[in-house]
Amino acid sequence: MWLAAVRDAAIVLLALLSIIIGVLLVLMLLQIRSLIRLLREEIAPLLASANETISTVQGTTDFVSRNVVRPVVQVSSYSSAALQVVRSLLYFRRGPRR
Repeated sequence: MWLAAVRDAAIVLLALLSIIIGVLLVLMLLQIRSLIRLLREEIAPLLASANETISTVQGTTDFVSRNVVRPVVQVSSYSSAALQVVRSLLYFRRGPRR
């Protein structure tokens, strides 16, 4: 008799656990659905904006490199070369130091 009561209690407990697990599974699916919606509506525009910003920065650095850095480097190299020429001419005129 008591074995039948334990069996019936176990069946009821398993049925309750199955219902609870089912409800939790439905809640989890709803949360996953809202997460997917959030990713589509909020994260995708942020990524598009970040890509646009990156391309703008890339264009700006290319412009600065072409129009500012390269001429400054050229002027610096020409002035360094001219200074070396002047030093070499002064060195040959004076002769080697002892």
